[in-house]
Amino acid sequence: MESKYIVRRPIKDPEKKIIGYEILYHGENTAYGSDESGQNANDFAVADTVYNFLTQNVEKSLKGSLNFMTFTTTLLMKKAPRLFEKESLVIQIDDSVIIHPLAMHLVQQYKKEGYRIAVNEFQFAPRYLSLIGEIDFIKLNFSTASDLTLHNVVEIAHSMSKQVIATDINDEEHYQKAIAMGVDALEGSYVAEQLATRAHTSGYLQSNFFRLMVAVTRELPDVEEIEQIISVDATLTYGLLRIANSVYFAMRNRVTTIRQAIMTLGIGQMKQWVYLLSASNAENKIDAGSEEFLKLSFMRASFCSELMNFAKGVPISKGDAYLMGMLSTLNYLIDAPLEEILAEVPLPEEITAALLRQEGPAGALYGLVIGYERADWDEINRRAEELGVPTNLLTSLYFNCMDVVDETWKQLTSPEPQQEKDETPEEMPAE
Repeated sequence: MESKYIVRRPIKDPEKKIIGYEILYHGENTAYGSDESGQNANDFAVADTVYNFLTQNVEKSLKGSLNFMTFTTTLLMKKAPRLFEKESLVIQIDDSVIIHPLAMHLVQQYKKEGYRIAVNEFQFAPRYLSLIGEIDFIKLNFSTASDLTLHNVVEIAHSMSKQVIATDINDEEHYQKAIAMGVDALEGSYVAEQLATRAHTSGYLQSNFFRLMVAVTRELPDVEEIEQIISVDATLTYGLLRIANSVYFAMRNRVTTIRQAIMTLGIGQMKQWVYLLSASNAENKIDAGSEEFLKLSFMRASFCSELMNFAKGVPISKGDAYLMGMLSTLNYLIDAPLEEILAEVPLPEEITAALLRQEGPAGALYGLVIGYERADWDEINRRAEELGVPTNLLTSLYFNCMDVVDETWKQLTSPEPQQEKDETPEEMPAE
């Protein structure tokens, strides 16, 4: 029996700021396609899976952001939209719902209750135009529709104060075309991987760096606390490994973990390193786009690590798998090719080959994480089978990791980091 997956994919505005996420789901050999009757043969089976999953996870994983989710007639009848708060949901519908009289009645009812409505692949047809009053978002597939159709729909939508989201933006050509046409937001694999600007130095998350300053200057520093703080920040991890393997700390055996690096430097040198970072990056605050990729690296690291509990034949440790995910976005955070960046730190060959070419069992693990991130259903099935990972666990593992990452990030980016009463960092040395 085919496994069922649920994935969250970002939707970004032209400034590359995330405005929400589309919840994509797949099962029984389909991603909710419809046959000519308008009712997918497996609609009821997949709807049950989606509904049951959302019932158990919506509070934990799908709050705090705007979620775009396609609802079939079955899900609408199950009152699945009411699992979400009105402020956090956009109900997406497609042709199978639009041609179904009962389904359209339900959509109109949800609209009266305050939910927002989006239409997938809007068409110039009476059944679509009759809904224009209820529609808030029009989604257009830029890989299939003609340029004339796209241009006309965008013009009409804007004249009626509707927002247009370009979908299936998977390369630079379609991305630039959508931007030129003035769409309000974009979605697709290319969009998901776009960064607002590249940081020309390894910028770190400011609030997390403050916590590191506090931790290293305690009267009795806790190595485990310092390790935990660094391990959620890709650029701090990279910087620490690089300095620990520098000529100054020339070691017979190369340092390949955060704990080893901390022990190699010692607390005194850790304080000096943190001071130098604070001085050299004082005017280089990380931008919102880079922060997004720091968070993505944390998510990949967590997912890689969790999958190691089930993957078979991967010749690296859970810690190595975590590090692999953490370092995977450095080429977006540092203005250099990933191959050059990885050459600066001694990593197991399996990790380097996985990150650069997705080779070997470690590459299969990394490929599974990237495939899930992109909602590439065929890649997910192929990689999971290759690794012996039970596919029925993937969605729960993914959302559990997402929940941990979101909660941790919320704490890291809080305006006032939690500290012990009256505790402030001791003054750093000038040299």
